[in-house]
Parts: sequence; C-alpha cells; structure tokens
Amino acid sequence: MRETVIEAYLRDHVKAAGGKAYKFISPGNNGVPDRLVVIPGRPDFFVETKASGKKSTPLQLAEQARLIRMGRTVYSEVDSKDKVDALLAKEIGKI
Repeated sequence: MRETVIEAYLRDHVKAAGGKAYKFISPGNNGVPDRLVVIPGRPDFFVETKASGKKSTPLQLAEQARLIRMGRTVYSEVDSKDKVDALLAKEIGKI
C-alpha cells in the first residue's frame, strides 16, 4: 500500500475523531515525522507513515529518538491501515 493512502487514512480518521493531523514540515530539520496529530483533550503525538514494508531512514530514526528524549510520543513506520487503527485506539480509544 502506498504511503499517501496510509497518510490519508490517518488524516481522515483523526478528523472524524475531532482532531487534526497536520502535515509536519520543518525547513532545515530533515527527518521529522510526517504528521503532528492534535486531538482535543489528548496529548499531541507524531506519526511517521510509510509504504507497506518500508523502513525509516537513519536520519528519521535519529529525529524520532530526539523527539522521544524530549518526552514526545512518536509512532514510527506506520505502514498499514491496521497500524493506524491500533495507534488511534491507543491514543483516543475506540475508533
């Protein structure tokens, strides 16, 4: 499955839950996760989406580790709709 399909699935399900999955682009900071998810009443978190079976690059892994060290939640290598469903169930309950 293509990354754009998984990213759209995430975005649409977050929106349905009353939140926003911002496309996260940070000039000069390569490797940042694809999406910053904000849902009312819940802590924000980052999501790195991937095409099915693809892995994060070393630069992406380093940036994810940096965010985790700063106390942020990062979901890495979300490469299926099932993984989107699982992370949303964990973060916001039943979807």
